Formats: sequence, C-alpha cells, structure tokens
Amino acid sequence: MQTVESLAREIVRREGGYVNDPDDPGGATKFGVTLATLRSLRGARAGIDDLRALSAEEAAEIYVRFYYARPRIDLLPEPLRASVFDMQVNAGANAVRILQRLMTAFGMKLRDDGVIGQGTARAAQKAMAMAPGHLVDAYGIERRNYYYRLGDLRPASRKFARARDGGKGGWITRAEEFIAARFHFTRAQHDERVRTWG
Repeated sequence: MQTVESLAREIVRREGGYVNDPDDPGGATKFGVTLATLRSLRGARAGIDDLRALSAEEAAEIYVRFYYARPRIDLLPEPLRASVFDMQVNAGANAVRILQRLMTAFGMKLRDDGVIGQGTARAAQKAMAMAPGHLVDAYGIERRNYYYRLGDLRPASRKFARARDGGKGGWITRAEEFIAARFHFTRAQHDERVRTWG
C-alpha cells in the first residue's frame, strides 16, 4: 500500500513544472498548483513569482492537506484512493461527483454534491465489496469519459485530451494510468471517440 505522501509525489510528477496555458481554465500552475490556490493559502498578495518559486515538496504538502485530507479521501476504500486523489487535484470536487454518479449507476441513492460524507463512504465500501476487481477500473473509465466530454463541450480543452498527432492527450493517458490495460482505448477507439472534433 502506498502512503498518501508517495501518492502526492506521483501527482506532482504527473503535473510537471510551471505552465501558463491560456486554454487552461485554471490559469498559471506549477506542479498543478494554481495561483488561486496559492493565494487562498498565502493571501491575496501571492503572485506569479511566488508560484514559480513553489517547490515540489511544498506542492506535495498542499495536495496531502487540501486535496486528500480535507475532502476525506481516506474514508474511501484503499484501492480507490489513488485515482480519486489524482482526480481531486486535476478536477476538484468533480472527482467525488464522478464517484457519486457511478455509485448511483450501481443502484445506490446518493446526492451528487462532490462531498465525501458517510453516505458516499458507505456506498463506495459496498460497491467495492460487490465488485472488488472492477470498481477502480469503472471509476477510471468514468474519469476518461469526463475528459472526453469536456472536449466535446469546450473546443479549447481538446488539446488536453488529444495530442498533436491525434493520439491520446495527457488527460486520457492520465486517466488510463488508473485503469487496467485491457480497458485502455486503442488508437482506433480513441480516434472514433474524437472523430467529431474535426
């Protein structure tokens, strides 16, 4: 079992260094930490230079405190935690909403509120007991679907789901890191999924 700290270091690795892509709704980031997040922690005076100076260790600490501990990812079944944690960093409360919608699809009644409370925790534990070999893959597939839907709705985001050569973009490969290889899309499946994007 990986520690939450090692999971956070892996997320920092996935996120990479300083990026300021005008098509990223999060704006400037370093190791995935946005300027807005940094300001919420350090005050409104924090600026781009502070973001650029952020270390990988500081980013990992932010992730553990605010993207794992605060949303209570520890209440979820252990096998699910890495993927939900990674998605929480990448998509905020949508990570939990994806899980809640999946639990609803499994026949459990949950509010789609993006909060891990006792109901969501119990539902995830029950689903893990029902399908121990499949729940993590099902969640990862829903993550992948979420990213494709973002591309459907927001053309500027397509470059994060589809690479320049037309293959899988970073969002898709990131989601598939948490899915068993047998469920990864082939290039043909990916091409078909993004065919309408032009």
